[in-house]
Amino acid sequence: MKLHQLRYLAAVAQTGLNITAAAEKLHTSQPGVSKQIKLLEDELGFQIFVRDGRNLTRVTPAGQQVIDRAVRILREVQNIKRLSDDLKDEERGSLSIATTHTQARYVLPEVIRQFRERYPEVRLHLHQGTSEQIAEMAALDRIDFAIATGSESLFDGYSLLPCYRWHRHVVVPRNHPLARLKKELTLKQLASYPIVTYVFSFTGPSSLHGIFAKEGLVPNVVLTARDADVIKTYVRLGLGVGIVASMAVEQKGDEDLVHIDASDLFPAHTTWIGFRRGGLLRKYQLDFIQLFAPHLTRRLIERAAGASTQADVEQLTAGIEVPLR
Repeated sequence: MKLHQLRYLAAVAQTGLNITAAAEKLHTSQPGVSKQIKLLEDELGFQIFVRDGRNLTRVTPAGQQVIDRAVRILREVQNIKRLSDDLKDEERGSLSIATTHTQARYVLPEVIRQFRERYPEVRLHLHQGTSEQIAEMAALDRIDFAIATGSESLFDGYSLLPCYRWHRHVVVPRNHPLARLKKELTLKQLASYPIVTYVFSFTGPSSLHGIFAKEGLVPNVVLTARDADVIKTYVRLGLGVGIVASMAVEQKGDEDLVHIDASDLFPAHTTWIGFRRGGLLRKYQLDFIQLFAPHLTRRLIERAAGASTQADVEQLTAGIEVPLR
């Protein structure tokens, strides 16, 4: 049994049993991947995959146990490499982060500026996408950190730590009737206007629709986008009333818009940072998390990295007061 065979095995499992995709990920040939997996099965004496001709159709029960152990072994190999990298040079390396547009545009710039001042030799890679796209990158081990809000169930195998809470704001042009509102905004008033807001999750019902439904209301959502700047653009065009994250409302640049605090209408959301459980975090990775979420101590982060389940992580963070941004 060889280490590269375990890498091939894990890649095939992570790409949905697609040998071609696994070969591309590993920068090798499809026949080479198939041959090594067959050699591994011959050595073990049982099938890891069920086949239909040349195609892999499913994982056998014994094969799943082998894959689970292979992934753990490869993770420990990566931990050893990271330990070696840290001992050789703590100031160099790379950091790959996947996050949403709102975080990348409005929250991370100052964090990244400080991080770059501290670690100018660390290469940063910032990927933007929906929660589903971020989860796909996480599942394929293409990133070090995921930063998102909600959708926790998509990140199996990740430790998710709470970073800050935020509320929604309603944004309208200065000549809009809601801009002259003297009393607190109500859901009924909001439901009487077309709404422009964020793309809803594809994995479950929209929390926004659920909030309106509790009041017997149906929101008229005329456009959704993943980008708060796009939402504000269409608000300016008169397409509808915008609902955005509070971080996305800027004092400079949004002078033509009126923003209305909607914290009484919608519950607070919590943005989290996640990383693969069982991994060893390098010093600059720990520092990045603390720059992004100063209330998280290094000991807590390291304990979360070594936790067995997300439930264990939540026990570690149960007593923490998460700041409101």
